[in-house]
Amino acid sequence: MEFADVTTVSVLGAGNMGHGIAEVAALAGYEVTLRDINEELVQEGYEAIEWSLNKLAENDRLSDEEAAAARDRIEPVVEMEAAVGEADVIIEVVPEVMDIKTDVFSEVTEHAPDHAIFVTNTSSLSITDLSEATDRPEQFCGMHFFNPPVRMELVEVIAGDHTSEETLALVEELAEAMAKTPVRVHKDSPGFIVNRVLIPLLNEAAWLVEEGTATIAEVDATAKFDMGLPMGAFELADQIGIDVSYHVLEYLHETLGEAYRPCPLLAEKVEADAVGKKAGEGFYTYDDGGIEIPPDAGRQEIADRLLALMANEVAGLIDGGVADAEAIDRAMQLGAGFPDGPATMADSRGLEPLVAVLDERFDSTDEPRYDAVDRLRELAAEDRGFYPPGDAGDSMDFETIQVDREERIGHITLDRPDQLNTISAELLEELSAAIEELDADSEVRCLLLSGVGDRAFCAGADVSRMTGDPDPIEITELSRTGQQTFGQLEACDTPVVAAIDGFCLGGGMELATVADLRIASERAEFGQPEHNLGLLPGWGGTQRLSHLIGESRAKEIIFTGDRFDAATMADYGFLAEVVDSEDLDAAAMELAEKLAAGPPIAQQFTKRAMLAGRDDTDAGLEIEAQAFGLLMATDDLQEGLRAFMNDDEPEFTGE
Repeated sequence: MEFADVTTVSVLGAGNMGHGIAEVAALAGYEVTLRDINEELVQEGYEAIEWSLNKLAENDRLSDEEAAAARDRIEPVVEMEAAVGEADVIIEVVPEVMDIKTDVFSEVTEHAPDHAIFVTNTSSLSITDLSEATDRPEQFCGMHFFNPPVRMELVEVIAGDHTSEETLALVEELAEAMAKTPVRVHKDSPGFIVNRVLIPLLNEAAWLVEEGTATIAEVDATAKFDMGLPMGAFELADQIGIDVSYHVLEYLHETLGEAYRPCPLLAEKVEADAVGKKAGEGFYTYDDGGIEIPPDAGRQEIADRLLALMANEVAGLIDGGVADAEAIDRAMQLGAGFPDGPATMADSRGLEPLVAVLDERFDSTDEPRYDAVDRLRELAAEDRGFYPPGDAGDSMDFETIQVDREERIGHITLDRPDQLNTISAELLEELSAAIEELDADSEVRCLLLSGVGDRAFCAGADVSRMTGDPDPIEITELSRTGQQTFGQLEACDTPVVAAIDGFCLGGGMELATVADLRIASERAEFGQPEHNLGLLPGWGGTQRLSHLIGESRAKEIIFTGDRFDAATMADYGFLAEVVDSEDLDAAAMELAEKLAAGPPIAQQFTKRAMLAGRDDTDAGLEIEAQAFGLLMATDDLQEGLRAFMNDDEPEFTGE
């Protein structure tokens, strides 16, 4: 069957995940049958979809007509034959129990058309074993959605031992049609990618507390404020459900061995039914509606333990042929909200000290989870990372941007001159990949951003998608993608310089705003003209511009929609420098080289402190204080002092 032939999707299971997947499929235009074992359950699922669609319409993410059309495409049923008899793709979303799932697929096989693709939404169970409960294992794969399916972008597409390439390709296209990002899992391995990295991380956090090395507050402060993860480890465990993580660990323990033995602290919480936020109590209590994590309680020892465990899992996945470093990082960013993937984080720390942590722990405890994977040990011994320096960026083939390395400068050039370098969805995707690769390269010490030609740095968003009858959901997702990509550039460890020539309008000005410093030619023109179109800046302009130049000036620029020359923008504090047009390239490179010669560790922590301090001065001050102490132990400080005493130029190494 070809992907173009898919018109009908059957979803088996109307619980939280099931009705969410059914809603996503209906929003993508597919006819959907939603099935559960009795009328009450299937109606509850259908009513949950109605509620969700109404909320999307209330929030202007859908029109009332679109919500009604999606609802009308869903048929709630109880009989299996009615659910799957004419389905092109059948997605099973029943409880995470092997016997229940195999029984379901045995029944499905009796009624499904010969051409139908079978999919399981399991988060950890064997795709191969499940496929062998059917008469078509080559037409069977995993399609692991994340909760809630309507909001979460990632879908892990998992191959079983028998799965054909045609099946995987079709399911990946289906995921994309549902506005999801598929990440291929090449080998049927317990936990796949996200759970294989995330759940051992949570387990190790529990072991740190169990053995008395750290408190819950110290672990969560380290994870959230020092490592930059979206939540503390225990905060996340409460959010997921401690019982959910515990049961995944039990399965990993059963299938992969002692390295995944659940910490007794998790078992105690499950036995006490204190399983997290949904129960009102877990590692935290939720009587008052929230938790507080002290920003100053983190420790490097804790960060190294957690990161070493994740690095070991990454190495194991790569060595086992499950996924490569790029796919693992992408999955963790989309599925777990990591700002950087674990491979990138490990490379930034250095694999050698992480292997040393594992070896010390293994020698002192004999615990298998600290036994370093051969791949990790080999990379560390060769002073390499998961991403070889220069290789990934040099091999990237882009259509809408150019990426060059000029000694210590990573130069990204917007390359759509015929469209005045306007920003398309493809450009955002390529820009995100380039930022990730360059920021992971320890040899790159500054990023320089510019546009091809002298007509425009960037004239804004490519508005061709917004003409005619634009899809509000698609445009909302485009806004979120732009916000995430620009945020990625803003949060990268290296300084960023924007060299601006010609038009710098709308989304282009929002892009320039996330740079650390901006230099422009005298002929550059600036503006946020979105209000002239009945829109508003959608890629962070309503927030970042006021932080940079003050709320009054930001409102002047946005509300009037006027154009502003470079001299005015320099007076407003937006530009660091204005130069003659013919001097821009040389001046921008000179500034980038000056920043690239600076102390990279100090620059990294300065950026983090300033970014955190925008919304929480105390958090920013705490990062500043901790970094101040950390920098005292660096070689860079000694080099800076040596150069100062000898009236010399320092040569910082980032050590």
